[in-house]
Amino acid sequence: MKIKFYTHRLSIILILVMLSFLTSCQDWIEVEEPDNKLVSSEVFSSDETAQSAMQGIYNQLYRASFSEGWLGSVTVLAGLSSDNVELINTNALDLLQFEQNTIHPDNTYNRTLWSSAYNIIYMVNSLLEGLEKSTKVSPEVSQRLEGEAKFIRAFTYFYLRNLYGEVPLVVNTNYEANATIEASSILEIDEQILTDLGVTLSLLADVPNSAERTQINEFTAKALLARVHLYLENWELAEAYSSEVIAQSGNYSLPTDMNEVFLANSQEAIWQISPLGAGTGLTNTNEGSVFLINAFLPSLSYLKISENLVSSLTSDDNRRIHWVGYNEDLAIYYAHKYKIQNSTGEPIEYSMVLRLAEQYLIRAEARANQNNLQGAIIDLDKIKARAGIALLSETNPEIDQQALLKEILKERRKELFAEWGHRWLDLIRLGRAQEILLPINSDLELTDLRYPIPSEELLRNPFLNQNPGY
Repeated sequence: MKIKFYTHRLSIILILVMLSFLTSCQDWIEVEEPDNKLVSSEVFSSDETAQSAMQGIYNQLYRASFSEGWLGSVTVLAGLSSDNVELINTNALDLLQFEQNTIHPDNTYNRTLWSSAYNIIYMVNSLLEGLEKSTKVSPEVSQRLEGEAKFIRAFTYFYLRNLYGEVPLVVNTNYEANATIEASSILEIDEQILTDLGVTLSLLADVPNSAERTQINEFTAKALLARVHLYLENWELAEAYSSEVIAQSGNYSLPTDMNEVFLANSQEAIWQISPLGAGTGLTNTNEGSVFLINAFLPSLSYLKISENLVSSLTSDDNRRIHWVGYNEDLAIYYAHKYKIQNSTGEPIEYSMVLRLAEQYLIRAEARANQNNLQGAIIDLDKIKARAGIALLSETNPEIDQQALLKEILKERRKELFAEWGHRWLDLIRLGRAQEILLPINSDLELTDLRYPIPSEELLRNPFLNQNPGY
């Protein structure tokens, strides 16, 4: 497979140079800007320069289409594919294909989603190879950076696997070999994700948590492990890992004020991405920019949330009160989790990636599937209590297992809308996509639940096969 961003002559050395350039927009560590003759040995000549390269990857997460929170991101595209997010202007045909579940393999957004994810993976692989060859980076720093980098690779493959199915598993920078690599099985991809997260967990176990929740730590890994095991239906492990995160009450809690959830370094945040990574001087999140309605020219706004989603939220639900906005000019509802559309001062909000509420929902579902219904109700009521709505323990304490699982899915929709495509992935993994989406899209087929492999990738790599139905 050929990664679009790079050419055949681009070596690992130049990639590492690029990573160093990317650090200039954050105060992570001050290093002199390298010239184009910088070689790999110099990039990894000290702890300082190695950390600078890692910060370049963190910054790139805010620039890459797949993770930036803008129109080409997982958040927007997978949101459109579900029943949560809709277009205001249906003339945006490439985006409309996601909303109508009729994505063409030539779709521009689909192509950049794929290529930007693989660019991040390639950067991670470059960093890991540089660390392995270096004799100048201290073992302590090398191990920490390896743990952080392998988490990002696992995180990226989690989305590629769940959006596309079988994809190439690239774990090195060998261009010639990767140009013709075949897609790996779902089992192989899952094993790599679990292996990488296991390494992250072991290498970051004794590393103190940073005050900035943009840096990966052991609980970031445990939070993602809880989600991965939930998707794999490993209920005991999903419960165990989510419990370890929830137990960190000194580090993570559910703010009672819903307006505090998406603030920079929120107590609920397990992992966030800083908008400073853009390096543009703007300090608002892309989610704030894309989901909020333009105050001066509302017609230039992009997205609304479905009335079906809004109607699922009762009028006294704090999530409807604080996380849903209404624009009278357009007569539409919009996601209002982020409050700032444009800013240039100190960032007030960071892009949320992993947060504590999801861990309660993961543990509730894992417990329910193990028939620990009372334990599941307790966890679900944590979310309901903050939302200010009736508790399940009071309204239906004798609920049966299947009804409880449906209630958990409903709460996941209400809690996690407009965040990282949760609704789309939930409907797919639970086998309920057609049941729920057919009433709003009568043409939906089972094969539409995987995105197509971009046409360009198939032309470049004859060993890749298109997903069925495309």
